[in-house]
Amino acid sequence: MPYPESKTDTIIDHYFGQQVADPYRWLEEDTAIQVKDWVVQQNNCTQNFLDQIPFKSKIKDRLTKIWNYERFGTPFKEGNDFYFFKNDGLQNQSVLYKQNGLNGAPQLFFDPNQLSEDGTTSLSGISFSKDHHYMAVSVAKSGSDWNEIFVLETKNGNRLKDQIQWVKFSNATWKGNGFYYSRYDEPKTGKALSGQNEYMKIYYHELGKNQSEDALVYEDKSHPLRYFNAAVTEDEHYLFINCSEGTSGSEIWLQDLNKNQQGFSLLFKGFTNNYSIIDNIENQLLVLTDYNAPTYQLVQVDPLKPEPKNWKTIIAASSNLLEQVNTCGGKLFATYLKDASSRLFQYNYSGALEKEIQLPEIGTTTGISGKKTDQEVFYAFSSFTNPGEIYHYNIQNGKSTLFRKTSTNLNTSEYETKQVFYPSKDGVQIPLFIISKKGTKLDGNNPTLLYGYGGFNINLTPGFSVSRMVFLEQGGIYAVANLRGGGEYGEAWHQAGMLENKQHVFDDFIAAANYLIENKYTSSQKLAIHGGSNGGLLVGACMAQQPQLFKVAIPAVGVLDMLRYHKFTIGWGWAVEYGSSENESQFKYLYQYSPLHNIKKGINYPATLIMTADHDDRVVPAHSFKFAATLQANQDPKGNPVLIRIDSKAGHGAGKPTTKLIEDATDMWSFILWNLGANYQSID
Repeated sequence: MPYPESKTDTIIDHYFGQQVADPYRWLEEDTAIQVKDWVVQQNNCTQNFLDQIPFKSKIKDRLTKIWNYERFGTPFKEGNDFYFFKNDGLQNQSVLYKQNGLNGAPQLFFDPNQLSEDGTTSLSGISFSKDHHYMAVSVAKSGSDWNEIFVLETKNGNRLKDQIQWVKFSNATWKGNGFYYSRYDEPKTGKALSGQNEYMKIYYHELGKNQSEDALVYEDKSHPLRYFNAAVTEDEHYLFINCSEGTSGSEIWLQDLNKNQQGFSLLFKGFTNNYSIIDNIENQLLVLTDYNAPTYQLVQVDPLKPEPKNWKTIIAASSNLLEQVNTCGGKLFATYLKDASSRLFQYNYSGALEKEIQLPEIGTTTGISGKKTDQEVFYAFSSFTNPGEIYHYNIQNGKSTLFRKTSTNLNTSEYETKQVFYPSKDGVQIPLFIISKKGTKLDGNNPTLLYGYGGFNINLTPGFSVSRMVFLEQGGIYAVANLRGGGEYGEAWHQAGMLENKQHVFDDFIAAANYLIENKYTSSQKLAIHGGSNGGLLVGACMAQQPQLFKVAIPAVGVLDMLRYHKFTIGWGWAVEYGSSENESQFKYLYQYSPLHNIKKGINYPATLIMTADHDDRVVPAHSFKFAATLQANQDPKGNPVLIRIDSKAGHGAGKPTTKLIEDATDMWSFILWNLGANYQSID
């Protein structure tokens, strides 16, 4: 293909005696005119290719039709009112409704679609004052991680004058007549989406005041690369500062608000383990932690004697992952993962098991949560073939009742999910979900997509995707691998796929592909791989290591330059997961698998559609830009197409409007099906 020209520089970096060329360094300057021109040219090239796929418009029409179904969020209670989110089907953003009691008539309370004409301003979080009179609203523009916070009165929805800016990775945490929030200093002009974020601070905002008057609550001038977030117990007894140096490991500081304590005392020293404050029973704390418990345990801690020797075990660690514990109505609700599928149990505060709350099938539940006075709550359930059910749970009698079931324009009963286990390169057994039409013939000729993530202690559990259904309808097989690096089996599983063990993740994914081929689900010519963010790294590394194994690769918003990722926005926070090129021993293994640095000349790499966005300030688009330029320059001239799709007014993925989601899915599935040689069959 005639790709746009990508000029090269002669930049050479030196790492511990190793010279590393970086010819496309200029693509890191996202605001430069030459980079903007390059983006336009690449997008034109990509759309020219995609527009020639004869069934692209049919895929878009089908996606639009099946996307158009009502979707409801789980109701939650604030005071005497219940709130829930609803999307009529094709609304760009879901709308928040309010009703008085369970039998009240729902009234529209807040519509994020009114914040922008194109739906690219999204709601990123809400929180209510303790007296339920106010709601703090966090919004993000064009998919950026930067948030603004404003306040609504719950009685009438009126907006107050309060306006908070330059917030990142923080919602409002209420205390009294105001709230805590975390923010960075205003970035330099032109660097808002790429400059390194340093010196996060916590402030307290009192309603009615200007942000310039907000009180500085916590900062750490000696550690610029740390995250700080405030949390307040439901009874406003304690204020906690949660500190972290990255995406795992925490340190917690405590302030007793009842005693007007000045400053903070250290509760748990970081950053070897993870700690989460679940609730307090008067002056005792309930803490979920992996300290001496890789699958997590719930313990009771006296803040005056917080050493582990003084802890009281409430829920002991087991062979299954204790994923989360929520409290409501004087009960503990524990969500476990067993082979990446949810189980839900009710305990009392002493840790005595009272019952298992039966779930419909293998799938995922969002656990019960509420306030201490609540006696009725809701929880949600979904699976690969179940678009969603919401259950009403009566805490007093322990009964679950189906409250709302999602109906779609699809016959999901035609599909089935199987879970198998396969050996990785070193013999470790890896779980693999396989979703397909019932009765699919295993003849090695099925178009198949293998999806994975494998990092940051993140669990891949069964969930419904309307986008995925277009592929399944065409006889496609969709496979999800639970790779090491995730948290499906606890912290040991996570650590087995991080830092110097990261190659395990790629080996697990490659082994999943081989399993699908050996068991006649598909063949190398019919196999696509897809992953986003850390999953984009996964796809990039695997296509570089085993290019002949896959026909199509979709690395989305990927971390692809492992030597420089830490120099942009909050990339430094991933060093605890990946390591840093500034450390000699870590540089060696990063350089060994970094996708950008392992593309070789003249190899026929899979048909590749790199997907990113201009406002991605989580994984900056420079990763994808440089990878695309490198891949296009080195691809076998007679080989598969290598394209990059750069979305506008979009970010890492959160808050993307429905119109853009459909456009993304249309281009991705068109590219995949075309390059897998599938014959698209129209479905009425």
